[in-house]
Amino acid sequence: MTGRPRRRLGVVLTAVAACATVLVPTASSRAAATSGSHPAPKTVVIDGKRLTEAKSRLDHGDPALRKAAQDLVVRADGWLGQGPWTVVDKPKPAPSGDVHDYLSQAPYWWPSQPKTPENPWGCPYVQRDGERNPEVDTGTDRPDIGKVVNSVTTLSLAWYYTGGKQYAEHASRILRTWFLDPATRMNPHLNHGQFIPCKYDGRAIGIIDFSQQYTSVLDAVAILQSGAPGWSKSDRTAMRAWNASFLDWLVNSRFGKEESAAKNNHGTFHDMQVAALALSTGDRDLARKVVLDARGKRIDPQIAADGSQPQELARTRSWHYSTFDLVAYTRLADIGRQVGVDLWAYRGPQGQSLFKAVDYLLPAATGASAWPHPELEFYRYAASDVVHAAADAGDPTARAAVPRLQTPPGGDLWALRPAAEQLDSIAG
Repeated sequence: MTGRPRRRLGVVLTAVAACATVLVPTASSRAAATSGSHPAPKTVVIDGKRLTEAKSRLDHGDPALRKAAQDLVVRADGWLGQGPWTVVDKPKPAPSGDVHDYLSQAPYWWPSQPKTPENPWGCPYVQRDGERNPEVDTGTDRPDIGKVVNSVTTLSLAWYYTGGKQYAEHASRILRTWFLDPATRMNPHLNHGQFIPCKYDGRAIGIIDFSQQYTSVLDAVAILQSGAPGWSKSDRTAMRAWNASFLDWLVNSRFGKEESAAKNNHGTFHDMQVAALALSTGDRDLARKVVLDARGKRIDPQIAADGSQPQELARTRSWHYSTFDLVAYTRLADIGRQVGVDLWAYRGPQGQSLFKAVDYLLPAATGASAWPHPELEFYRYAASDVVHAAADAGDPTARAAVPRLQTPPGGDLWALRPAAEQLDSIAG
């Protein structure tokens, strides 16, 4: 960001003090929000009214939000000089031959033989769970879609809270380049996600490349549509059409059906993505059905009576995948709130619940005790957002744990975007 907008933001923030906190709406903040100039964004995961309340509080000098706002601006400034990105600039196209098709490589599969002119890939590939092959970050679209998601999420929020048009205009440019412009757009399917050299041209589990993060793009678009410069009516129409086509592929394709049948975090994230896309494209009935079905289809078999997640504990990255799966669950609960379903209130036949699943993480999340399961690379802060989510949903144990959480790198933005995100960086 240039010096001038930073000075303007500095004026806005000088009246606020230096710590971030959980955003707990109060009667006074709701009243203040109703008089603000920004309408509540029609977000699908984040509660748009809470965004409006936070903006009103920040505009009125609430000291609780100063640090979070400063951290947000630092992140947004870092994206201004980057992008836009496109699927068409890969070294080689996807196996289909179409440069507009998204391509990614399976992260935990490695060559087992020396690479030679006769065997350039080093095939056959073998699986090493939790160990990320650096090849996946070269020659594919996987790193770039992560940058697209992270940048537009941060930039849209920065515009919303500061009014800096440079943030909205850059976010709009990034979205148009990746999704809309005919020369650079991505085709709305994932037929070639997480391919394995010499084995598969694409796999159903490649859907998680998008399902773990694309719902944040839906909220970013909704924020821009609340009045941002640079995001036009034609952009809005074209983006909705792209999302409708993508949703149709996720629901009706063979890969989409296979991913829906997955019994671990892949299935949870698929449900979350389908529900969010359905809500964003106007199919509230489908969104509600997916959330309702998740009670018996996901919570009952995937969360044990003690709150553990057996399918995730079986992984070499058991802490990561336990927190990761709960990101999907808590975001699905956020979607449920918007269609009249309280997923937090659900109790399974053995007492399973989202509250129990979060509470199972609290000793390790607060540093009170070590995580008692296999984990190749433990990051305590990975649980911070899901604990915030449980606290906001009414769990007194989680609420008491919030002050003892580890702050994620780059700051705790929960007060400004109260919906869980994946905080530790790993894909698969």
